[in-house]
Amino acid sequence: MFNLYTPPTRVLFGAGQLNNLHKQAMPGKKAAVVISNGKSGLGFLPRLEEQMKLCSVETFVFDKVEANPLKSTVEAGAAFIREKGCDFVVALGGGSVMDAAKVMAMLAPNPGDLWDYVFGGTGKGLIGKNPALPMIAITTTAGTGSEVDHYGVVTKPDTNEKIGIGGREDMFPVIAVVDPELMTSVPPMFTAFQGWDALSHSMEGYISAAGNIMSDIYALAAIENISQNLAAAVKDGNNIEAREKVALGNTLSGFVMVAGGVTSQHSLEHALSAYHQDLPHGAGLAMLSKAYFSHFINHRVCDERFVKMAQVMGIADAKKPMDFIYALDRLQADCGLASVKMSDYGIRLGDFETFAKNAKDTMGGLFLCDRRELSIDDCVNIFRNAYG
Repeated sequence: MFNLYTPPTRVLFGAGQLNNLHKQAMPGKKAAVVISNGKSGLGFLPRLEEQMKLCSVETFVFDKVEANPLKSTVEAGAAFIREKGCDFVVALGGGSVMDAAKVMAMLAPNPGDLWDYVFGGTGKGLIGKNPALPMIAITTTAGTGSEVDHYGVVTKPDTNEKIGIGGREDMFPVIAVVDPELMTSVPPMFTAFQGWDALSHSMEGYISAAGNIMSDIYALAAIENISQNLAAAVKDGNNIEAREKVALGNTLSGFVMVAGGVTSQHSLEHALSAYHQDLPHGAGLAMLSKAYFSHFINHRVCDERFVKMAQVMGIADAKKPMDFIYALDRLQADCGLASVKMSDYGIRLGDFETFAKNAKDTMGGLFLCDRRELSIDDCVNIFRNAYG
C-alpha cells in the first residue's frame, strides 16, 4: 500500500515559461534570490528581476552557492534572508542552488545550527517548529529534480557528511519553472553529468523496494525520455526538443523520488563527493552505475525490471538483465562519459572502506530501499569494480 502522490508544486513547463512567472500569485513581497557563485543562472537574473518587478516584489540577491553546497554557505544564506526581512525565496540555478535555497528557506525562520535539523550522521534530528518560507524554484539544468521534491543535499566538510535534509511538506517549492531555454548554455560534459543524475533517480527508483505503481509510471517515462535524448542534448546544446525531453525526464524523476524512493547508489556517491568536493554528483553516479547495477543483476534481483529498463532505453528485443548494462555502456559512450574515472578526481583504492562506512553512517536510510542488503564488503567491491 502507498499514499497516492499528488505533486504539490505548480510546474510551469516548456520553452519560454520564465516569461510567464509574473502571471502567478507570488507568496510574498520580499524575495531572497539565490544563485551560484559562478555563472549558473547569472545570465537570466535580469529576466527574473523583471518578472519580480511586474509582481511588485522587492528582490535581494545571495550569490554564494557552490557546487555541492556547504553547511556554512546555507547558514550564511539563512542569515541573509533574516537580515533582509525576506518572506520567500527564489532559487535560480541548478540542483545545488535549489537544494541550498530550499534548506535556507527552512532554516531562516528556525533557530540554531543547521545540523540540529539533520537526521543521520552527527545530526541532532530536531524538527523546526516554525514553517519553512515559501520557495520558487527556477531550474537552469536538468539533473536533480529538486524543483519538485522536498529535500536539499548539503555537505558538512569537517565531518565529511553529505546528507539530504528536509522531508517536510512545507519544503516543496510552491512554483517550479522548467524552461529548456534556460538550459541551452550548459556545457556538453555538464549536460551529460546532470542528465545522468536525473536518469539515476529513475533507474534506482524503478528497482527500489520503495517503488509502487505510480513511481513505476514516472520512472519508465523518465528513463525513456532521458536515455533517448540525452546524447542529442550533449552534442547540440541548442536542440530545444532534446533539451525539453531531458528536462521532462528530470522533473518526472523528481516525482519518482517522492512517490517512491532511490537506493543506496546515491549514498555511495555522496560518500565520494563528501570527500572530494570537486566531484560532480552526476559524474560520480556515472562512474558507479555499471558496477552498482551489475551487483544486483548478478544476485538475480528483479530480473524483469532490468529487462524492462533495457527495452525503454532502446533495446527493443532485450531479454536478459545484462542487456541493461549494455544499454548503460552504449549511452555513456554516446554522451562522452565512458572515459570518466575516479582516479581523475584523486580517489584512491585504499579509501573504499572509509567511503562504504560513511555511506552507511550518513545516508543509511537509502540502503533500506535496496531489494538485497548491501554489506560493507559489498560496497567496497562495488567501488573497486567501478574504479578506473
